[in-house]
Amino acid sequence: MALKSTIIKAQLSLSDMDRHVYQDFNLTLAQHPSENEQRLMIRLLAYALNACEGLEFTKGLCADDEPELWVKNYSEEIELWVELGLPDEKRLKKACNKSKQVVLYTYGENNQATWWQKHQPKLYDFKNLSIFSLDYSATQALAQLAERSIKLTITIQDGEVWVSSDSANIEIKPQQLM
Repeated sequence: MALKSTIIKAQLSLSDMDRHVYQDFNLTLAQHPSENEQRLMIRLLAYALNACEGLEFTKGLCADDEPELWVKNYSEEIELWVELGLPDEKRLKKACNKSKQVVLYTYGENNQATWWQKHQPKLYDFKNLSIFSLDYSATQALAQLAERSIKLTITIQDGEVWVSSDSANIEIKPQQLM
């Protein structure tokens, strides 16, 4: 019997001083059985970092041809494609061809630098691609906040992110690679 996704309810109170976005969000996420807490929380973080009208979660791990988050316009063209992890060059090329803007958040222990060295020369051809590296220890601390019902306050200023819950405060400094 196949395992079902876990439904996660998240309340985000966002204060993004860099982009002047101040809003509360009530989000529902489906955590795929193969998705760990770290990846789930990075999806929430990516939502906060890219919060705008029309931003929505996709089928994610259930669909190979969709990102984690996207914004589509009224003509169903993809305005923003948000990807997570360490994808291969083909996937990023496809994303850049389908979308006006692509944002990738890399994460993981001891493998981001190797991935970046391998792919960096080819990725500079994609002018609509931005890549940010997330520190492993910070994303591990973020994973500790995962619950079925999550309430977070996220503050963004000068490129730094502070994530607060009732039990913890975490500072995350996404490093822009490209």
